[in-house]
Amino acid sequence: MIRHLVHLRFADTVSEGEKQALYDDLAALSGHIDGILDFQHRKNISVETPLVRGFNDMFWFDFRDISVRDAYLVDPTHQEIGGRIVAKLEGGADGVFVCDIEM
Repeated sequence: MIRHLVHLRFADTVSEGEKQALYDDLAALSGHIDGILDFQHRKNISVETPLVRGFNDMFWFDFRDISVRDAYLVDPTHQEIGGRIVAKLEGGADGVFVCDIEM
């Protein structure tokens, strides 16, 4: 299993409702792409490691294997949602930190 973990730093002007709508759209991908095992998100995460300090929202997908993760990354629905997320981040694409963890 692969956990695709994403930390986000939203701009101060983005409301909780706007964030939740984005997370709801992401969650819908779990029914759109075969092999996604789970989707979760957490808000107001305190991260102190230097690389991700200040990234306060977090979501992750659990994938059956790397091929499903790769299918998710190129999926046009995911890419469209990702573009909307980046537009609301502090610093744009600089406001996201992504890592994959083999479980």
